[in-house]
Amino acid sequence: MLQTQTPRTLKTVAQKSTLTITDITAEAAKLDAFDNHERVWHGRDEERGLNAIVAIHNTALGPGLGGTRVWPHETFEAALTDVLRLSRGMTFKSAVAGMDFGGGKALIIANSKTDKTPALLEAYAEMLAALNGQYFTGEDVGFTVADADFLRERTPNVTGTTVGGSGNPSPVTAHGVFLGIKAALKHRGVATLDGVHVAVQGLGSVGWTLCEKLHAEGARLSVTDIDATRMEQAKDAFGATPVALDDILKVNADVFAPCALGGVLSAENIPLLGAKIVAGAANNPLVRHEDARLLMERGVLYAPDYVINAGGLLNVAAELAPGGYDREATMAKVAKIPETLTDIFARAEAQKRPTNDVAAEIAFERINAARQR
Repeated sequence: MLQTQTPRTLKTVAQKSTLTITDITAEAAKLDAFDNHERVWHGRDEERGLNAIVAIHNTALGPGLGGTRVWPHETFEAALTDVLRLSRGMTFKSAVAGMDFGGGKALIIANSKTDKTPALLEAYAEMLAALNGQYFTGEDVGFTVADADFLRERTPNVTGTTVGGSGNPSPVTAHGVFLGIKAALKHRGVATLDGVHVAVQGLGSVGWTLCEKLHAEGARLSVTDIDATRMEQAKDAFGATPVALDDILKVNADVFAPCALGGVLSAENIPLLGAKIVAGAANNPLVRHEDARLLMERGVLYAPDYVINAGGLLNVAAELAPGGYDREATMAKVAKIPETLTDIFARAEAQKRPTNDVAAEIAFERINAARQR
């Protein structure tokens, strides 16, 4: 029997199950990353290898929506901190983009290459089914479209699938980031990408597609990735210069585009940053929200992550709209990302405030208006 410990009702999705779902909101509230999250769930199934956390940050605008990440965090606290930060970012991302969804995120503590078995995914599907109506999910780091397809056959609250869905959202994310980089350059008086030097950190699905787009318009690329083979492929495909992982921040580029995991910019390494624009696809690239002020003080223009990388979320959210997915309407919304960024840049400059403070203010305006309604 599916066991739960929660003030909310969860669906029982199997008559005989080894899955336990526990409300750990009180435990999460002890961490610095906790920000009045509404609910945090822990799904555990030792028999099938599942150890997962779902964090729902804020549902003032609608149910939680955010991808599922598969990552082998060394400690449970590190994983919990990560998912709390990510779910909070999803609240802001939905709000600034004008979507009627709240912030949610899931993290399966596992190695995506060795631990992600059908049995584990079966257990996770049961957890998602129990949360249907509260949380919708899809592709993310370590969690593929094929995984989303597998889950979608077992629970309805999965988006970005190839069967009845819009497929991989990564190209749409990359397109939004590409447009956002151009908006940041334009704000700095650069009208074309031809000859612009971009340092790209991470050559996954989004980072690679971004490189394709940048290269096509004449940008010069420096790249890094944990996979050395991927860097060599980028060298062959785009004439990119491979750079060591620890050196990508120091590259004297026009733009630094973080497209891997978060937490890559901190008070310790921001003084080493070689670029004057930070604009990429990674969620939570700043270790602390306050670090954006350090960027501002160094004259670095920061494109807030949850604004510039909203394309993928806009894409999967469109599947849940009345009438179903409309690609033309979705891409029209993605095309507004530069307009939003330009407004944030202008307001931040006029008010002498960090750009992420202005972006958060815009998000809270919409969330508070929804609460009042």
